[in-house]
Amino acid sequence: MIEARHLRVLRAVARTGSFSAAARELGCTQPAVSQQMKALENSAGTPLLVRGPREMRLTEAGDALVRHAAGILAGLTAAEEEIAAIAGLRAGRVRLCSFPSGSSTLVPRAVADMRAHHPGTKVSLVEAEPPHSVDMLRAGDCDITLAFRYVDLPTPAEESWDDLVVRPLLTDRLVGVVPEDHPLAGRSGPTAIEELADEQWIAGCPRCRRHLVEVCERAGFTPRIDFATDDSPAVVGLVAAGLGVAVLPELALGPVRAAGVAVLDVRPAVEREVVALTLPDLAHVPAVSAMLGRLALSVAP
Repeated sequence: MIEARHLRVLRAVARTGSFSAAARELGCTQPAVSQQMKALENSAGTPLLVRGPREMRLTEAGDALVRHAAGILAGLTAAEEEIAAIAGLRAGRVRLCSFPSGSSTLVPRAVADMRAHHPGTKVSLVEAEPPHSVDMLRAGDCDITLAFRYVDLPTPAEESWDDLVVRPLLTDRLVGVVPEDHPLAGRSGPTAIEELADEQWIAGCPRCRRHLVEVCERAGFTPRIDFATDDSPAVVGLVAAGLGVAVLPELALGPVRAAGVAVLDVRPAVEREVVALTLPDLAHVPAVSAMLGRLALSVAP
């Protein structure tokens, strides 16, 4: 009989490549990992790992089991959370994953509200950008992930959310950010993005970078990106120092002290859809459902 604890160990070994690294990740001893892997192979009736001189690699059977393990463990988590919720959310938990600007704007209010209404529910947070954060959700490493995608670009098949429960939160507009002494800084009307074609650019996260290049190329130029950082305050700081211009989501500008910069209404208008995602099984867990509701309320006026 295959046990859930053995599947968790197998996933850790597959991720880390060795028993010792898996033991460190799981907080146990190497002999314990070895013993559980031996028990799992006995249950499976076939070898799951090939032990090489430097690292372990999965056999065909091991690869198949790892692929199925995420769904199995997600289902077990859903069951555990629902049972805890029956007792009044006194022992529940919700694991959030969010991109940084969501963490600093949407998450604090939602988590504080959740804690006030369900003090026994534990909420944790890790940060990751989509599509990696969405992969974490599917792998069972979080229960809810905040994600975004640009509405003016087609969605690649590998980034589809069709298998997930999607809770729309807000539409976030992109704005231009230039030094306060820039010739365009005092403009009250829209600014065509091609007016910034000769500028040096400061780009954001990898997905935002790709989108910036796409928008600029559609306007007839390729941006010269001299600096790239995932940190929105760093982007604003670089712009304020006169090192370039940028486009940022309004959500990212919200918590940033924007001294030394001016904000432009850029055309063509570009927006991104910000959503909360979860797995269908988890959507029925009351703690997860409640957290989705608190996230929706966090964007209310």
